[in-house]
Amino acid sequence: MSDLLRRLRERGWRLTAQRRVIAEVLDGEHVHFTADEVHARAVARLPEISRASVYNTLGELVALGEVIEVTTDGRAKRYDPNAHQPHQHLVCSGCGAMRDVRLAGDPLRALPEDERFGFVVSDVTVTYYGRCPECGAGDLREASGAD
Repeated sequence: MSDLLRRLRERGWRLTAQRRVIAEVLDGEHVHFTADEVHARAVARLPEISRASVYNTLGELVALGEVIEVTTDGRAKRYDPNAHQPHQHLVCSGCGAMRDVRLAGDPLRALPEDERFGFVVSDVTVTYYGRCPECGAGDLREASGAD
């Protein structure tokens, strides 16, 4: 589970009502909302929150290193609060659903020395693509001709 609110409090980041609501929306495990999804959820908690406040706060959280901006396959940017927990992503190629996954091994070690071309590798991003259960079930229904 994300500990975003705790981290922000420890940093002394001023938690206005708008910032607190945005952080609460982002707090949790497997959270990868778009800015519009963050805004919709924030409005449900604080009806007067503006879209600009959401976008500005997300930008600040990314700049602080407390939220990761994730973009896959030209889809809308998503915001991941698990910035301090090493993980990779599993993405549905149908609906874009995203889950955090933790690799058993060190992905930096997976790249052989002779494939580094003199680079000093400092970071690696691995993204797995597949079909989520809902999209996979839809694929099966379409293939069988069932509605």
